[in-house]
Amino acid sequence: MDGVSGDIMVTSTNRKCSAVTGSARKIKDNAADWHNLILRWEKLNEDGFNVAAYIVNMRLSQNSQLQLVDQSSSPSSPSSASAAPAAPAVGAAELQDECCKLQDVVDKMVTVVKKMEQLMTSQRGIQDLEEFQFGPEGRKCPLFHTWNTKQFKLLSGVLWEAFSQELKLKQTILQELAHTETSDLCMVYLSCWLHQPFIPPQIRLTLESVLLETGHRPL
Repeated sequence: MDGVSGDIMVTSTNRKCSAVTGSARKIKDNAADWHNLILRWEKLNEDGFNVAAYIVNMRLSQNSQLQLVDQSSSPSSPSSASAAPAAPAVGAAELQDECCKLQDVVDKMVTVVKKMEQLMTSQRGIQDLEEFQFGPEGRKCPLFHTWNTKQFKLLSGVLWEAFSQELKLKQTILQELAHTETSDLCMVYLSCWLHQPFIPPQIRLTLESVLLETGHRPL
């Protein structure tokens, strides 16, 4: 996702709001964690795309080799047929190795999404506490600039839902990519992996709005 750059470290120097304690401090820390988790996701997405592209190239090359084997196995060329089966076996082992690399990337994405879910749960807990302390309408004054606690909870849910759906797509691509026979479908899978259809530009804006509201970005 363009526009998301640089880890945000939660330190005393970037807590510029006066009396940033309690709910406000937890929300601000959560905002920094969201930013850093999304950066982590983007790095994994890039790594996964590189592996997936390599797998696609291997599959297409393997299919081409098999077509050549079929042609060389014709009665007119019996000598070529005896030497042909060794090449696909080597390719299959290498393909399996690359699939394991992609599995590792997806496993790390699962961990990222689990941490995102924990942030969402934390935000819900803050909302419940606010309602217990101040009633169903929450506190009168905003914690930062204009947002109330409920808005942070809702946007955390939006972010988590987007990445959860994208993770499901990644898991589907992982299962299907190495078994795909046609180049067109391979390109569709690669395009889906790269462009992340469940993480549209609005998600980027959602994150930036959270960072602006909590003071991690200057207004």
